[in-house]
Amino acid sequence: MSEEIHDTEEFRDSVATINDEGKRNWIFPKKPSGRFYNARTWVSIFLLAFLFGAPWIRLNDEPFMLFNVLERKFIIFGIVFWPQDFHLFFLAMITAVIFVVLFTVVYGRIFCGWICPQTIFMEMVFRKIEYWIDGDRGQQKRLSNSKWTAEKIRKRALKHTIFFIISFLIANTFLAYLIGTEELLKLISEGPTANLGSLGALLIFTTVFYFVFSWFREQVCIVVCPYGRLQGVMLDRNSIIVAYDHKRGEGRGKWRKNEDRLTAGKGDCIDCGACVDVCPTGIDIRNGTQLECINCTACIDACDIIMEKVELPKGLIRYASENNIVEGTKPVMNIRRIAYSAVLVLMVTVTTAFLVNRSELEATILRVPGVLYQTQDDGRISNLYNFKMINKSSDTIPVNVQLIEPRGDLMLIGGKERVLPVGELIEGTMFVYIDKEDLESRTTHIKIGVYSGDRLIETIKTNFNGPN
Repeated sequence: MSEEIHDTEEFRDSVATINDEGKRNWIFPKKPSGRFYNARTWVSIFLLAFLFGAPWIRLNDEPFMLFNVLERKFIIFGIVFWPQDFHLFFLAMITAVIFVVLFTVVYGRIFCGWICPQTIFMEMVFRKIEYWIDGDRGQQKRLSNSKWTAEKIRKRALKHTIFFIISFLIANTFLAYLIGTEELLKLISEGPTANLGSLGALLIFTTVFYFVFSWFREQVCIVVCPYGRLQGVMLDRNSIIVAYDHKRGEGRGKWRKNEDRLTAGKGDCIDCGACVDVCPTGIDIRNGTQLECINCTACIDACDIIMEKVELPKGLIRYASENNIVEGTKPVMNIRRIAYSAVLVLMVTVTTAFLVNRSELEATILRVPGVLYQTQDDGRISNLYNFKMINKSSDTIPVNVQLIEPRGDLMLIGGKERVLPVGELIEGTMFVYIDKEDLESRTTHIKIGVYSGDRLIETIKTNFNGPN
């Protein structure tokens, strides 16, 4: 590729997966290898083990992870959350978004290349199976263009059967996150005929996963996912991305043994196309930052291998910022990065504080609106209150309510002690009695404690009305 072609912006007029006729251009990436690919493989093994194993792990007789939408019960890292904890979920989601934005600003699309489930399943599961059955890039191309022979039919049948089985396992895993492993095993033991509705939904999701990983593939990152298009807004000239060092690599020229490339006016790029061959989205990283690039580092490994063979320095394609390449500067913590980092630390701190201080019981006590205080025969003043109590733990909680301050008595209508079932809400009314001389003014602040046995588990502050 000449310097003249490199300087044009024609590559931005289309995507690599669509040919000039507007039809699907199938991508056959070469099997990657190298230090980054090995590191990504270990990261993927850990994340896949966590994904498939988390629903089966139990803490305190509860699943480690559960997102039961129907029962409005959510368990994250063994902590039970109910609809009343939505503010914590909202905070966690905001923190996650800011976290992704921060890492995009500083490290580019590292999430896409290393953590995104689409990339992990596609590159580390389905493509590995494809390499095993169909062979590497050249073999896959020849097989795709060949006629339907017995060998091609056998390979296609084997590959797509395995693809469908894995998609079925993924769908079952997601179902386990929704209903729990105990319910999933129950559905399996009862058989498909007893649960046709569940089986139908499972097959629909299996088909969706199979379609995505067997045909739609990289189109998810290019067409469907909005994150790739948002990265242009998030990145700046100091963002660390997978980048081609054009100052060192241009002008490109084929490798000739014992040639002095500097004297010949050539850069270090020998125009071998290895970085293009391994790209899972079919782009040329030498064209610069593109929305199709998922920062998977396959091009870094491929280029480093070629540089070693021709005895040139590695790192022609590497993690770097635009300023790092153009000006030779090192990444710096600019105002934008500092601001994002400060907000992220604040959000993580706040979210963690809420999680740590989250009570296993949530109680609300409010005076009944429109009801005035009453003077009892013994001279004490009484107020009527409504109460609501929600058990957010994984165990049944026996509770009783007591007036902490000032001195006085408290009476629950229907009995002083109640039992809160798991995830249930109870409500009722109660009277609070306080001597007139203990009242501070027309409105007195009081504290009411909710106890489980002798243990104080919640303190509620409210107002008590009395005479002037």
